[in-house]
Parts: sequence; C-alpha cells; structure tokens
Amino acid sequence: MRPVDRPRRAGPPAAAAARRRLAARALALVVGLAVGWVWPAPARSQDLPVDLELVLAVDVSRSMRTEEQELQRDGYVAAFRDPALAEAVAGGLFGRIAVTYVEWAGAGWQQPVVPWTLIDGPESASRFADAIAAAPLLRYSRTSISGAILAGIAAFDDNGFEGTQRKIDVSGDGPNNMGMSAPAARDRAVEAGVTVNGLSIMIDRDSADLMFSIRDLDIYYEDCVIGGPGAFNLVVQTPEDFARAIRAKLLLEIAGIPPAPPLVPAPARIVEAQDRPPRVDCLIGERLWRQGMGRF
Repeated sequence: MRPVDRPRRAGPPAAAAARRRLAARALALVVGLAVGWVWPAPARSQDLPVDLELVLAVDVSRSMRTEEQELQRDGYVAAFRDPALAEAVAGGLFGRIAVTYVEWAGAGWQQPVVPWTLIDGPESASRFADAIAAAPLLRYSRTSISGAILAGIAAFDDNGFEGTQRKIDVSGDGPNNMGMSAPAARDRAVEAGVTVNGLSIMIDRDSADLMFSIRDLDIYYEDCVIGGPGAFNLVVQTPEDFARAIRAKLLLEIAGIPPAPPLVPAPARIVEAQDRPPRVDCLIGERLWRQGMGRF
C-alpha cells in the first residue's frame, strides 16, 4: 500500500523564525497603540481636504423630455464655465471643491457621467463642463430618487477627498416611484452627515402628461426629499429659468451666496427644508405607478 503523504512539520529553525515574526508583529502593534497609531492606517488619512464634496444627481428618466434634458445639461455646462463659480470656489477655506456628475433613473440605474473631479480654478471648472457636454444624452425607465440619494451616499466613500461639507443635489421632474421611499433615503443621508438639496423641474406643469407625476412637485421635494443643515429646494417653471437657476443653486451650495432676482427670476424660488409633517403623500409616486400600470 502506498503511504499517505503527510505535511512535514517545520523543523526547529523554521519554527523559531515563525515565532520571531509573530513576536515582532505583536510588538509593533503594542508600540503603535502606545504612541497613538491606528493599525492598519485608514484610507481616508491621505484624502485631499476640500471645502465641499458635491454629488450632482441628474434625472434622465423617460418623463424628462429631450428638450428638458438638453436645457438641464446646458445649464450645468454654463454654470461651470461661469467665472463667478470659480471665484466662489476660491473663496473657501481650501479654495477647492470635489464634484461628480451622476445621471439616474430607476432604482438600479445610477451612472457616473463625470467622475470625482477637483475644481480649484477656472481651468478645472471648464474641463468639468467640457466633460459634461461631451457625454451622450440617455434616457431610462422609472424614477428612483431614493436610488439616487443612496448612490450619492456611497459615492463619498474612498473618493480621494475629505470635505468640510458633503451635499447631494437631486434634480428631477417627478416623485419617487421605485425602490426605498424618498424620505427613508433622505434620512439615511442626514444621519450620515450629508445634506440633500433639490431642483424641482416643473416646466409646462399644466399641459404635461402627469400620469406618473404630480402638480405639487415643489412641495413634494420640500417635504419628502431635501434635508440636512441648510438644505433647500429650488423650483424651475420655465425653460428660460434653467441656466440661471442652476448657476444660482451652485453658488448657494458652494459659497452660501444667496441668489438675487437677476440670477433667479420670480418663477424660480428657493425654499429651505423645514421640520414639519409632510403636506403631501410622500408615497404618491409609488401609488401613481401602481395605478397607472393597472391601466395597461
């Protein structure tokens, strides 16, 4: 019978070497703890300090018409090419921010169009605008504001930056109708120290097909979506308002600059988050979806 191969035990020299290595590691850990080291070192210890980490979460669901998508994207492009934005960034403690541009639709679709980018002057801001402008326009089914918020929270992890503020900016033209409820996702963000701001797109609200949307979208965003310190919702009701409203919104988020009437015309208004019971049904989008699908 063939003998069974057995693993050979380490001889005295090998065993002694293994014990010495183990003892050295233990000693290093004890010394590290004694002098205040954290072992292993956290990844965030090397992150670049910035004044703001900002996730621009942009709605590309099928309820967004092509013209609205173009206006929305053109508004962001124009805002990042505006010298006033670079000046606002320069006025911060570090004089730089980090931004990513993410498009979202249903619960399983959040696409980073422009990855995390350092904005520290007109040149980097212009390059960020160019990257947005170069991306193709896409549309996908369903509306998951909660998915956009949750993806935004996750995007802050290991992004290479450490901001004194973290914000998620959600723009959209309809209520949440897929995934976790919008208030539950918002609460997760607030618990994580993230502020959620909104941009309610309410163009042609009287004539639009509102099968899966609502007329009081501004109130829905105010009561069910935004939250955190200094959170606000900005409403856009005409195509002409897009570029000026997005510019004003970014200046407010970056530097706290309140918009003057020339920047935000009368139809576009800013409303801060308030601690009060919702004035609308925060599950209205989910209910409308179930009712609408029952028609087919």
